[in-house]
Amino acid sequence: MNTLRNGISAGLMICAMSVTAAPALADTYIVAVGAASNSLQGRSAAKFAEDLGAELGDAHTVEFYADGQLGDEKELMQKLRLGTVQFTLISSIMTNVAPEFALFDMPFLVQDRAHLKAIDADIVQNDLAPKAEEAGLKVLSTWENGFRQITNNTRPINTPADLKGLKIRTPSSEWRVSMFKEWGANPTPMAFSEVFVALQTGTMDGQENPLTNITGANFQEVQKYLSLTGHVYSPTYLTTGLGTWDGLPDDVKAAVSTVSASVQDWSFAQGETADNELVGKVKAAGVEVNQADKQAFIEASAPVYAAFASQVEGGDALVSRAQALAN
Repeated sequence: MNTLRNGISAGLMICAMSVTAAPALADTYIVAVGAASNSLQGRSAAKFAEDLGAELGDAHTVEFYADGQLGDEKELMQKLRLGTVQFTLISSIMTNVAPEFALFDMPFLVQDRAHLKAIDADIVQNDLAPKAEEAGLKVLSTWENGFRQITNNTRPINTPADLKGLKIRTPSSEWRVSMFKEWGANPTPMAFSEVFVALQTGTMDGQENPLTNITGANFQEVQKYLSLTGHVYSPTYLTTGLGTWDGLPDDVKAAVSTVSASVQDWSFAQGETADNELVGKVKAAGVEVNQADKQAFIEASAPVYAAFASQVEGGDALVSRAQALAN
């Protein structure tokens, strides 16, 4: 019987395995994410694992791990290359693989989910995915991480001036760091798993993440203000190792492609629902919520676009193509 072993659900079988485990058997596929299990990333990965197991049938086993059980994004990326993990979701740190992925770090670039899907089909798969292959990774599909918002413990953020001097945690993305420096903050890259304690102890004043990540990690318990900036619509990439992909049987490749396409639509729908529900959850926790002045942030972001155009080969053309795909 095909089994989905979810390492984070008490109701399902827990498969004990070392973080440095030997490569999985050919008929066993491990799906692992560093994100919280109840975040959109975590739930999307779980959906992919469950649906892939159903699609593959009894001859294969799919194992699923979340909450960083097998490592954070950086560690899982290396495990893809080693073949000890078959599938993961990689978000902001994909810019460390190829600078062109920083297209999605350009503030206010992606207008909505239909726009992201169009960018995925036209730019990610044709231009960016081949860059990842040069680094030993195969990008299979682009899903949603979400529109990023700012939380902090000092004051509401209405304009970039309100960020002046605040210690803001960012992912390990030079462009995200550059963006927040441009807006006057003091950004510090930090692993997601460390953020709750950093906010709780005051090591960081605030952070920026999609609402699903904010509530998934319970940041509303240790933050006073949520400012709806929507400054970046952050994708997450279903990724495998290039060596793993090349070695998969054709029927498994077909199943992965079918399931990844269906989960893409599912993740977009879930993200839209979350946008409408999670602000209320944050408010209920006693967090003050405000709508930021997006135009002020857009005007302050011009230097970020100029830097991308000058530092990334073909960057200006990528931005123009992406903007032209908006409905």
